[in-house]
Amino acid sequence: MTAVDFDQMPTLGDIARYQARERGAETALTFEGRTTTFGQFDALTNRVANALIAAGVTRGQRIAYVGKNSDHYFELLIGAAKMGAVMTPIGWRLAPPEVAYIIEDSEAPLVFVGPEVIGQSEAVASHLSFRPTVIAMEADGADGRPLYEAWRDAASDADPAVAIDPATDVAVQLYTSGTTGKPKGAMLTHSNLLSGRRAAAEAKMPWNEWGPDDVSLVAMPVAHIGGTGWGIVGLYNGAKGVVAREFDPFKVLDFIEGDGISKMFMVPAALQIVVRQPRAREVDYSRMKYILYGASPIPLDLLRECMEVFGCGFCQQYGMTETCGTIVYLPPEDHTPEGSPRMRAAGLPMPGVKLKVIDEAGNSVPTGTVGEVAIHSVANMPGYWKLPEATASTIDADGWLRTGDAGYLDEDGYLFIHDRVKDMIISGAENIYPAEVESAVYGHPAVAEVAVIGIPDDKWGEAVKAVVALKPGMTATPDEIIAFARGRIAAFKAPKSIDFIDALPRNASGKILRKDLREPYWAGRARRVN
Repeated sequence: MTAVDFDQMPTLGDIARYQARERGAETALTFEGRTTTFGQFDALTNRVANALIAAGVTRGQRIAYVGKNSDHYFELLIGAAKMGAVMTPIGWRLAPPEVAYIIEDSEAPLVFVGPEVIGQSEAVASHLSFRPTVIAMEADGADGRPLYEAWRDAASDADPAVAIDPATDVAVQLYTSGTTGKPKGAMLTHSNLLSGRRAAAEAKMPWNEWGPDDVSLVAMPVAHIGGTGWGIVGLYNGAKGVVAREFDPFKVLDFIEGDGISKMFMVPAALQIVVRQPRAREVDYSRMKYILYGASPIPLDLLRECMEVFGCGFCQQYGMTETCGTIVYLPPEDHTPEGSPRMRAAGLPMPGVKLKVIDEAGNSVPTGTVGEVAIHSVANMPGYWKLPEATASTIDADGWLRTGDAGYLDEDGYLFIHDRVKDMIISGAENIYPAEVESAVYGHPAVAEVAVIGIPDDKWGEAVKAVVALKPGMTATPDEIIAFARGRIAAFKAPKSIDFIDALPRNASGKILRKDLREPYWAGRARRVN
């Protein structure tokens, strides 16, 4: 593989053009037996762009995709980018009213729908004030609706030659998970999505370098930055991408063996499921170079287990939708089996990223002091779609973006994340961060999953409660778990009570739905603090 010339790819559409010129016969994507070369990918995305133009979609309009992962999604994404439309992927697990809200908010005239949700089209439409055109991605359940491949192939494969401004034209609109309130559409420009990745590639960090034999697994949902962003990274670097329809722990192991996966990104909840599969310790991981993980904190004991089983390099990724994903990384050399203080860190800023930790007034706090993490980066979104007040409260006049995460910087510039600012528990005037307590509880041999929440307490204001899912066939009492935690963290941080649950509620990106766990304890109260 020749060195990638990032100068030739200022926009998403240019990725397809450049890679077709440089490695047209090489594989761009595979999906369930279908293989697409970079040359074919360029032609197909031209057809998508021209089909969108023929359908009356104009520059700056949103188009929506509701479905599981597919190579055709990435055709839509890059095709839309070539003619100036904005891809808006929507989580397929969402309920019809939630899907309808995003379609309505984004004003998408075309909605591309996967077979897993095509049957809900009418239920979604009943919540809309307009009727978008629905295009079925696959024949299953299409019921007379236009089929994607026929719609695409009716258009010319000539380059649409639309001028795109990478700095101002929005390419992707990803909706935040909406764990509180309505989801917000984070607008991400071509430059947001590519400039940071270019800076990272040019920094020559081994875990981020791609070679001719690299094969990437795209298994996280494309409705999240972990899926769409990771797919873009592989295409940008000219690597082969294996697209998994959905995350399936059994199939992940098959992909690793059968496709020779060398790099993948997963959230900790997914890693835990994979590493616990009975045959996880029988698979040949010799081609696996690096596993990138992020989106939520990972307990140290789980990380050690993954390092032992997979035997490859690990790199933590910290970021958010609003920053196009990764803006802080913990390099493989800071991952040690015996553990170290740095293994609890989110890591160092990516090239081109500046960090600071601020108080409520926006002033920087001293090294080692917990405050809200703020980010300045070329990857920072320009704002939320149609929400100027929410944008202004998130990004200041100087371009610093408030993450909503509580953390601190150490003397070496490493960022340590405690938790979401809003998840902080205040008990007896002490600030307690759930992630720290969860890490302590997680090490108990019977604990499979844990989430820590604050519940009302007449004496202390709030008390720490751990909600625990036990490993199959194992038992533990609340007193045993509390005593175990007290052996690892200060007594005032340890849980005062334990609830047992079969499995923790999570959204599609693997994040724990703490509001669902809190609700029974705070129901009927005007405020969620005490």
